[in-house]
Amino acid sequence: MTAPTVRRRQLGAQLRALREELSLTLEDVEKRTGITTAKLSRIENAKSAAKVPDVELLADTYGCDAKLRDALTSVTRDGSKRGWWFNYLDVLAPWVADQISLESSASMFRTYEVTLIPGLFQTADYARAVITRLGVGLSGTDIEARVRVRRERQSVLTQPNPLEVWAVIHETALRSQVGGPRTMREQLQNLLDLAALPNVTLQVMPADAPAHRGMSGPFTILGFAEGAALDVVLLEGMLSSEWIEDTERITAYDRAFREITADAWPLEKSLEFIAQQKEKIT
Repeated sequence: MTAPTVRRRQLGAQLRALREELSLTLEDVEKRTGITTAKLSRIENAKSAAKVPDVELLADTYGCDAKLRDALTSVTRDGSKRGWWFNYLDVLAPWVADQISLESSASMFRTYEVTLIPGLFQTADYARAVITRLGVGLSGTDIEARVRVRRERQSVLTQPNPLEVWAVIHETALRSQVGGPRTMREQLQNLLDLAALPNVTLQVMPADAPAHRGMSGPFTILGFAEGAALDVVLLEGMLSSEWIEDTERITAYDRAFREITADAWPLEKSLEFIAQQKEKIT
């Protein structure tokens, strides 16, 4: 794996769109840049990773302004980095590796969860209970490796220039007894501790809320400083997950999340509920 699949597809789609806006064929671009049609086709179709010099040359050929040029080269450069998660590729599904890589370069993480605490907020014991119960055909070694991955992912919350996280968690997830009383009590305290971070916003969706957009299911939006055109949405399933990269559909999820935050309890009431729920566990 040389670059996250999602990022590679997005870069290729952006470059193809820029070329087509100018009504240029692959052959036209080869004449202007020296990049062969075969190579350009592989880049546009995410069949191979792009190199920064090639992307810079293409951006200049397509007349990109400085901001877009920097965004394209940044995506290319980030995609070639070998992060800590490469040590766990043998136990990670490709979409999970994609997610971790994207989280490491994202500026905003917005998520709505219904039945589980978001992975970025999970304690080791909570994560172990979830992975053990929901994992399919995992050995004890694989489970522990995935727990370490889930915990290491959380470094994005406290690193310099940390990830901005806004999470809305349904009341159901907070009332569950995943891992037993002690595990759940520690998990709820962890939520309160994380909510004290300046880059974390946490709300609770009450169980008695009227019909709202979150009833369609959980989702996560990853936003990037380079621009909304690079934002993606993750729909996570038990055995597989779907990445949404279409701008129109992403806009719909962005609108849905804004409505969900309006329907959820405000921050102060949400934290009060979590604290009260923690104290109820014996």
